[in-house]
Amino acid sequence: MTDRGLRLSRVLLIAGFVLASLNLRPALAGVSPVLSEIMADLGLSAAGGGAITTVMVVCLGVLAPLAPLLARRFGLDRTLLAGLLILAAGVALRAAGSVPALYAGAAVAGTAIAIMNVVMPAVVKQHFPSKVGLFTSVYVSGLVLGAAAASGLTVPLERAGGYGWREVTAMAAVPAVAAAVLWLPQALRRPARGGAAPRSFRAVLGSRTTWAVTAYMGLQSLTFYIMLAWVPTIFRDAGLPADQAGYMLGLTNLAQIAATLTVPVLAGRVRSQVPHVTVAAVLTIVGYVGVLVAPATVPWLWMVVLGLGQGASIALALLIIALRAPDPASVTALSAVAQSAGYVLAALGPFLIGVLRQSSGGWTLPLLAGLGACGLQLVAGFLAGRPVATAAERARAATVTERG
Repeated sequence: MTDRGLRLSRVLLIAGFVLASLNLRPALAGVSPVLSEIMADLGLSAAGGGAITTVMVVCLGVLAPLAPLLARRFGLDRTLLAGLLILAAGVALRAAGSVPALYAGAAVAGTAIAIMNVVMPAVVKQHFPSKVGLFTSVYVSGLVLGAAAASGLTVPLERAGGYGWREVTAMAAVPAVAAAVLWLPQALRRPARGGAAPRSFRAVLGSRTTWAVTAYMGLQSLTFYIMLAWVPTIFRDAGLPADQAGYMLGLTNLAQIAATLTVPVLAGRVRSQVPHVTVAAVLTIVGYVGVLVAPATVPWLWMVVLGLGQGASIALALLIIALRAPDPASVTALSAVAQSAGYVLAALGPFLIGVLRQSSGGWTLPLLAGLGACGLQLVAGFLAGRPVATAAERARAATVTERG
């Protein structure tokens, strides 16, 4: 291939990678701004409304182990392409208009996102091995930007076009199809097969680091999805108009970009990520406290602080997955374990918060429960962020001990 061809191939790779990252959250984030409409139209309770997000997040966890199997069989690039196409189908089904279609489509879309979530860190390791921090920053920023766009534009698009919640939520299928088209050249190449993947999967299951990373992944996801599912409703109950409540969720997602653009690059240069996860957890806690104590006073401030904390948290969780494994096969295995168990834990958040809101009649008890999860996130982050000694370092330490 000529130099020009190589450059074009590289441009297409990066463009496809970025567009794929933009599709990791709109199917989730686009529901909450119109959740009240969905509940009213289909006669759902608060718990039933929260269960829409819960179904998707359960699939993120339960079906994440599909990704290593598909990657070994078809390769990472083709697996990512399949995820994008399945996502488009799920979003379309979810908007069909009935309660069964709503939950079935949510499950299909959640399955697609589960597959893409797992393979994206491995795609970084495979295609950008010398720039893991930088491209983790790129794709997590794309993830957050996609969520921000869906959160902030859903209600304006609905009103501008005279659409209902079905049409406006179905629009998330369009960028998924566009990303699939752009990623197609990568998928048509011969897949790189990871023969060591089965052994890597067994190895990560026996590692303490795996379970620390899994706990951190799950808890930061839980605290994130609580707010993703319920922030617009919380602000509407506090007296904000529907469009402003949606804008608040969009604002917190935009604030996350400042963290996702910088934190992985900085944290990827050092061995220990403990200082970074600590600051991220503290910012998240401050955001929760602000929403609890004075939701309608300076909501934009709480959303910015919360966004910085949550953006740094998700970026660090995904960066740590890539840093703690030596090769794409191992990253895929660690990513599958961490995201499978982690998202099953996270899936409880929106549903339980809905149950607590319904039973208590207010937001104090639900948000206090969220703050408790933030405290556990801080502990798990401390354990996951500690550096892991390499085999060479362990060998040197053993030699020094023997000589001593």
